[in-house]
Amino acid sequence: MTESSFADLHQLRYGTDADRDSAALAVNERLGGIIGRRTIRQFEDRPIPDGLMTQLLAAAQSGPTKSDLQQYSIILVDDVANREAISEWIGTMPFIVSASAFLVFCGDIRRSRRLCEADGRPHANDNLDSFFNATVDGSVAMQSFVLGAEGAGLCCVPVSYIRNHGPKIAELLAIPEGVFPIAGVAVGYPVWEGKPSIRLPQDVVVHRDTYDDSAMPDLVADYDARRHEIDPNGPGRQRNENVYGVSDVCPWSEQISRQLSLPERPDFRQFIEAQGFSLS
Repeated sequence: MTESSFADLHQLRYGTDADRDSAALAVNERLGGIIGRRTIRQFEDRPIPDGLMTQLLAAAQSGPTKSDLQQYSIILVDDVANREAISEWIGTMPFIVSASAFLVFCGDIRRSRRLCEADGRPHANDNLDSFFNATVDGSVAMQSFVLGAEGAGLCCVPVSYIRNHGPKIAELLAIPEGVFPIAGVAVGYPVWEGKPSIRLPQDVVVHRDTYDDSAMPDLVADYDARRHEIDPNGPGRQRNENVYGVSDVCPWSEQISRQLSLPERPDFRQFIEAQGFSLS
């Protein structure tokens, strides 16, 4: 990559010019691939070779893990009928079926419970902290898988929506107590180059020494205008249109308030507790 490459990547990622110092630095291939990531939800009808999948799973397992506990599991959903069922429950993600592969990343303390039992020791950590640790472990593994897959020329779509159907997913995939789904990942070969999602400016997300969001409203207003100009949310793309209708201009901040003003997954805590976690 040339020294101007980060300037191009920054413009695609933020819709603004990079500062002179960062634009002057060369970007290596790995970093450029991450910053230049594009959203793609259409896949070729092409299988992923078993050997490559083995490598990608090794990438998933190579991410950092809390205290070397490795409290996650990965379920490859090969059965087309199961993938069709998941896609039908969600209703808006046919790529779950058309992707080359679909994986479900799970938090898992069942394994450590069994290890404690085998050694004759109690497993004294079925609590909120263990739930959090397992969630982070599984999420890091998922991101490591995504980075590996996209570095190999594949594209990935994480699917958090499976948590809307936790009990049904658990039954379908025979997920036992002590294990819970975090997110799915559809993966395959892209049919087009996709497009980058414009992100919030770093001044909103990154804090120095102390948390300070005093400038956030103005910065988000600028971001809203910039993102709307580049990628407007027209009819059919605005969240909860059945409740709030269609706005002439629906910026990112309105999308967020539209989504978060209505309850999501109200039974998720009940599901997690049924999987053997005490969220206290």
